[in-house]
Amino acid sequence: MQTRNSTTHYGWVAVLFHWLMAPAIIGMFALGWWMVGLSYYDPWYRQGPDIHKSVGILLLMLLAARLVWRWANVEPAPEPAPRWQQRAAGAAHGLIYGLLLVIFVSGYLISTADGRAIEVFNWFSVPATLHGLENQEDIAGSIHKWLAWALMGLVVLHGLAAFKHHFVNKDRTLIKMLGRAPRG
Repeated sequence: MQTRNSTTHYGWVAVLFHWLMAPAIIGMFALGWWMVGLSYYDPWYRQGPDIHKSVGILLLMLLAARLVWRWANVEPAPEPAPRWQQRAAGAAHGLIYGLLLVIFVSGYLISTADGRAIEVFNWFSVPATLHGLENQEDIAGSIHKWLAWALMGLVVLHGLAAFKHHFVNKDRTLIKMLGRAPRG
């Protein structure tokens, strides 16, 4: 498999970005959903958020690299589909990236509201640059929660669309994201 994308399929770097981020984002949602139900005395009450913050920062870095890679590469040509479907797919992808960015920023604002840096697995720290705003943690927390739910809705829709392309349309949309070379 080639490194860079072509007009017919994605290269291994784009495929790796997609398949590293997809389960990590779903896992982050599951971890966040589980964390909000923990009691103060639960042993995971502090450890769960530390993992969530650390993985969130790493995912933000991965997203930045993914976007740079996406802008530096050609996109494979879409499979034949009505124009409205192609526009909807483009809008959905843009919305997924936008939601991820706002979710990361809101998570950062929650985590740094008290002025403390985010420790990323004790490898490095991300300093608190904006903190001490009135209700910062609560407002950012609401935004984070609702946009995470919206993102999961789009992720489900994205997955269903991929399966529709594969099983109903019988086109190569899903095969391209698996990095497989086109037939013929």
